[in-house]
Amino acid sequence: MSAEHGHLNRSAAIASITAASLLLAIKGWAAWSTGSTAMLGSLADTVLDLVASLATLLGVWIAAQPADDKHRFGHGKAEAIAALFQIVLISISALGIASRAIEQFLAGGRVQAAGEGIAVSVAAIVVTFALLAWQRHVIRKTGSLAITTDNVHYQSDLLLNLAVIAALALDQYAGIRGADPVFGFGIALWLGWGAWKASKHVLDQLMDHEWPVAKKQRFLDVLARYPDITGVHDLRTRTSGNKDFVQFHIWVDPKLTVRAAHKVMDEIEARLHAEFPDVEILIHPDPEGLVDEVGDAGKDVLPPIRVEAK
Repeated sequence: MSAEHGHLNRSAAIASITAASLLLAIKGWAAWSTGSTAMLGSLADTVLDLVASLATLLGVWIAAQPADDKHRFGHGKAEAIAALFQIVLISISALGIASRAIEQFLAGGRVQAAGEGIAVSVAAIVVTFALLAWQRHVIRKTGSLAITTDNVHYQSDLLLNLAVIAALALDQYAGIRGADPVFGFGIALWLGWGAWKASKHVLDQLMDHEWPVAKKQRFLDVLARYPDITGVHDLRTRTSGNKDFVQFHIWVDPKLTVRAAHKVMDEIEARLHAEFPDVEILIHPDPEGLVDEVGDAGKDVLPPIRVEAK
């Protein structure tokens, strides 16, 4: 991870902490003033936002550290761990809000001072929009998983604040009893769904899931342009943080000397890095036709149509 990427990721995490701290203060006052379950759910979500943002800052700071003797592949998975921590917190929050909403619905309670709660929710939307804009800028530059997960969570906050406004207005001004806990329960479901969707990307990284099919095929298409290789097998790919790793076996002319084969490897790496600059590549050369692997790992995956580079 470059120093610039690390700085951008840290700036996004600090912006998230600042926004969460501000929202925590004003939502705490609004929840106390209104007694709204929906507002309480929004407050609980903001508390978790703050904790998760602190975890994100720690995660991106660790991920930015260079590889060392004990972490030869770098520290990129710290981002996935931070994101997983966020998901756990979001899930706990969703369960707590749902429980509170059911309790208040059965009790038939009403909210008070809805105007203050609506004003606070509007202010929260403005702050969240500003934070999301900066996070999207950072994600375009760095591709950070932890910041992406944080961004998804704050996107849900926009709907959450709109739901709070609707709940307060319907309960206080339209006289619809039960609107507040119903919206609070809906917020809990939304948070749970967001956590479920985010968990897939996190677990894929932690479990070293292969690249998406389209990305892997694009890599092979670039590799197929090189005329001095006749086959590729045992291709393995994974992602850690914002860094990709790939390793594979290639067939080369068995008559090449070790020096000549090494030169071919260097040229292939240079060609691949031109199109995939952030990928760490490990190549194992085999004499043409030699396959030690069994099953799918021993199958040639190089595209059949080869185009020599100009």
